[in-house]
Amino acid sequence: TVSVPSRAMARRISSQGKVTISVDEYSSNPTQAFTHYNINQSRFQPPHVHMVEPLPYDAPKSVDHTRFVCVSDTHSRTDGIQMPFGDVLLHTGDFTELGLPSEVKKFNDWLGSLPYEYKVVIAGNHELTFDKDFMSELVKQDYYRFPSVSKLRTEDFDDVQSLLTNCVYLQDSEVTIKGFRIYGTPWTPWFNGWGFNLPRGQSLLDKWNQIPEDVDILMTHGPPLGFRDWVPKELQRVGCVELLNTVQKRVRPKLHAYGGIHEGYGIMTDGYTTFINSSTCTVSFQPTNPPIIFDLPNPGNS
Repeated sequence: TVSVPSRAMARRISSQGKVTISVDEYSSNPTQAFTHYNINQSRFQPPHVHMVEPLPYDAPKSVDHTRFVCVSDTHSRTDGIQMPFGDVLLHTGDFTELGLPSEVKKFNDWLGSLPYEYKVVIAGNHELTFDKDFMSELVKQDYYRFPSVSKLRTEDFDDVQSLLTNCVYLQDSEVTIKGFRIYGTPWTPWFNGWGFNLPRGQSLLDKWNQIPEDVDILMTHGPPLGFRDWVPKELQRVGCVELLNTVQKRVRPKLHAYGGIHEGYGIMTDGYTTFINSSTCTVSFQPTNPPIIFDLPNPGNS
């Protein structure tokens, strides 16, 4: 049978043979998008997707593999976290409460105490000081919303990224580690006007369009639609439809690591990409979700 792709597929092949993602018709309502794609394409049901059990920490690691340790949303609560053995740490944002320089220093000290050969970090919506546009707007707005942040002088946070001396910090940028291309980006759909928030649709898609095609590992702060993005209290899906289409139809990384939605902790796969929401903090901000480990065959051996 030949299926005719609908407009909702939001995917075009350009004249150069490259896949172009356009804004999905259900972009602004992720819960509706989820329902639509499930009814019409079974897109979020087996055999298209599966839940995955986390790898036990004592699982043997094959010599030609690299072990990634995924954490997210630690929110300055790193003291009691038991960190497993691994090669590369991936932290997908919200490592502070407000991005205060004191919090960033504390997080950097914690990173320095960890034995991993490489540590890669992105910001999340709580790293307010990392978002320069947010900070310049904050000065003009309600002083009382984030008083401790509003009190900072520009010189206190202007170069806040430089406090992260014990990791590679990515912001709409990439690094190659052990042969793996890793791209990191902090943006999330607008939620109560925090840092790195953008409206759903074209604004976010413009950021996702910067992700190169042949990335092995994608680090975002928030989830794509349908993959560990359910918020039970609101009975809503909150993942980004354009991020999902970018990941599944264009970039196709082996691993997509994120956090952002504390309730979504866990692992899923679509058979090609493994999606890991490694939010350490629960919905009540208790840092009790254990880090998640994931082994990938080294490039050249796969």
